[in-house]
Amino acid sequence: MDQITFDDFQRVDIRVGTVTAAEINPGTRKPAYILSVDLGPEIGVKRSSAQLTAHYQPEELVGRQVAAVVNFPPRQIAKMVSEVLVLGFPDADGEVVLINIDHSVPNGGKLF
Repeated sequence: MDQITFDDFQRVDIRVGTVTAAEINPGTRKPAYILSVDLGPEIGVKRSSAQLTAHYQPEELVGRQVAAVVNFPPRQIAKMVSEVLVLGFPDADGEVVLINIDHSVPNGGKLF
């Protein structure tokens, strides 16, 4: 595995945010949700297309805190522009399981 420097790690801006809305993303090849994520006053609310349908229903996602990369360029996914990348790990079947934030923290906090 290639090693990176601490400076490389710091270039990836990972923030915490709260999901404020979740709905099906129509037209995607693999089922996905459109998430609106409140990333605090500095960044605001951003949207993400996330393939979370195997383990999560939209109503369970609203109010949940998630980790997201906020400094990737926007990406067109079906008919929407995904502005941030919500982070998770694959389960045994390759389905996304969200990173768990086990205590509430202020939206916009940066991972370090």
